[in-house]
Amino acid sequence: MKVLVTGSSGLIGSALVPVLIRGGHSITRLVRSDPRPDEAEIKWDPEAGKVDKQRLEGFDGVVHLAGENIAGRWTAEKKARIRDSRVIGTRALCEALSRLENPPKVMVCASATGYYGDRGDEVLRESSPPGSGFLSEVCREWEAATTSAAQKGIRVVTLRIGVILSSEGGALARMLFPFKLGLGGKIGNGAQYMSWIAMDDVIRIIARMLTVEGLRGPVNTVAPHPVTNLEFTKALGRVLGRLTPFPVPAFAARLAFGEMADALLLASARVEPRRLAETGYPFRFPELEGALRHLLGKA
Repeated sequence: MKVLVTGSSGLIGSALVPVLIRGGHSITRLVRSDPRPDEAEIKWDPEAGKVDKQRLEGFDGVVHLAGENIAGRWTAEKKARIRDSRVIGTRALCEALSRLENPPKVMVCASATGYYGDRGDEVLRESSPPGSGFLSEVCREWEAATTSAAQKGIRVVTLRIGVILSSEGGALARMLFPFKLGLGGKIGNGAQYMSWIAMDDVIRIIARMLTVEGLRGPVNTVAPHPVTNLEFTKALGRVLGRLTPFPVPAFAARLAFGEMADALLLASARVEPRRLAETGYPFRFPELEGALRHLLGKA
């Protein structure tokens, strides 16, 4: 397939592109900077909603991953960048695709389990209603921004991605330093559910979604066995051979990270990958400890 990829320099994109190339796909990157003359790149400005429609002709599929990193203290400016980079950029890209003479057959667009908000121990499936709060609002608008592409007949798949486990960055990388020093511990009461997924499975799922005919709409991109924060903490401690005696009280997390603490560290989302199960997707890492041991070389 000839595939256009946005967010190719991000955590997922930088892992995805080499895998797609090895799989025989032809990749073109949609980038913010001036295209390099020796690379297959097209320039766009997602925040301004600008993209060269004519350069988008001829692709079989699109993988849309671009968006401001949500880590960090959520100032008003940061929240605007988080929202606009996803909603405005997605809307502009989809409207451009919808005006093509030969639009792609499929678009795989990132979303997040933040769609569901803080839901305690409720089991959440793709049919579950959205939650409340900033992340839920962003995810709803993000997914809705693909409407013009879907109306054109493009098969749009929105991946509600959970906490990605990767040795190259993201949440796990930020946890490793204190845990290796024996300073790790649960956050808050530790009862909040973490719906996680190994990067290997994220990449394999994206590749699968490009070719699974008939599948469209939201797909929960999480491993089949979510864990509580306390269970995650204990598993990571076991894999690293470290005790985890230093809990982070909820007030301390809020003091350090502000609103982001409630939305990402203390919120609970027990998400089930129902639609992946229906397609028969075989998870490479269905269990947390096995995933951690593989990623950290502790097998």
